[in-house]
Amino acid sequence: MIIQLSPNVTSEEKKAILAKLDDLKIKANIVSTQFKNYIVGIPKTDFDIRSIGTMKGIADIHCVSDAYKLVSKKWKVNNTIIDLGNNVTIGGKELAIMAGPCSIEGEKQIEHTVQHLLKNNIKIMRGGVYKPRSSPYAFRGMGMDGLKLFYKHCSENGIKVITEVMQVSQVEEMIDYVDIFQVGARNSQNFNLLDALGSVDKAVLIKRGMSGTIEELLASAEYVFSNGNEKIMLCERGIRTFENAYRNTLDLNAVPILKEKSHLPVIVDPSHGIGLRQHVATMALAGVMSGADGIIVEVHENPEIAFSDGQQTLYDGQAESLYKKLRATKELVNSF
Repeated sequence: MIIQLSPNVTSEEKKAILAKLDDLKIKANIVSTQFKNYIVGIPKTDFDIRSIGTMKGIADIHCVSDAYKLVSKKWKVNNTIIDLGNNVTIGGKELAIMAGPCSIEGEKQIEHTVQHLLKNNIKIMRGGVYKPRSSPYAFRGMGMDGLKLFYKHCSENGIKVITEVMQVSQVEEMIDYVDIFQVGARNSQNFNLLDALGSVDKAVLIKRGMSGTIEELLASAEYVFSNGNEKIMLCERGIRTFENAYRNTLDLNAVPILKEKSHLPVIVDPSHGIGLRQHVATMALAGVMSGADGIIVEVHENPEIAFSDGQQTLYDGQAESLYKKLRATKELVNSF
């Protein structure tokens, strides 16, 4: 059950609502976000919501049977649109495209990528400064020095920054230089990190775990929402299966299912999903056709010498061709 409190609810009205829930033996969890105030109730037995629905201070009330309640579409029918400022939104009619290198490698690379994005009217740049790598000997990112350069050049040119955060201690130092915190597949069930990201007023993109179910991804989003942050995106980036002909199995079945179950924007990552440069564009277009609100793709001036994931990274020219096709495909989807 979700109780949405009135914007002008008084402390006395709130106390009365909580007392009524206590009388009904309903565990109450108070959730205050950057937008609204809620009470999430967990009834042990069925009850008639009309018994509390008319109480003063309640704007709306919904029964939600899902374990993930606040991110469920059972109470919020209209899809969430995330506003990053400067007319950059995610979740509306326009397809959100996020592009850039796997890893931030240096200032010249950042400058080149920013110019590439400006040329193609891309408003969000991806790039890792902290890199979780399978091998401890692989390049693991430029850290805060790289992030500050990244943010400086992007902010000067009206481009938003998305980058991965790996642990709770990084959130505070990164927050002034990030527009979207990315939670990687390996951290999708790092609940301490999710709790911490719930306390900040920044957008959060959560990637599906390598062996994670849709329910687990939604539960991860619930952690962030229940701690006070409604600016959440879900990302399908491929799951690990028995198949070894490509990097991961990009589960595009997940996109319409997530859109059916949740009001949150859904992003598809074809670069990690298939892991093969020659097929990234095809899977990106398939992601749009499946209903994705956005695509996040890896692009590099010369992927052959990229510090990481060069085999799945597009050349600039390949990316430019893809952007045009993505936008045309989104227009087609919108016409259905």
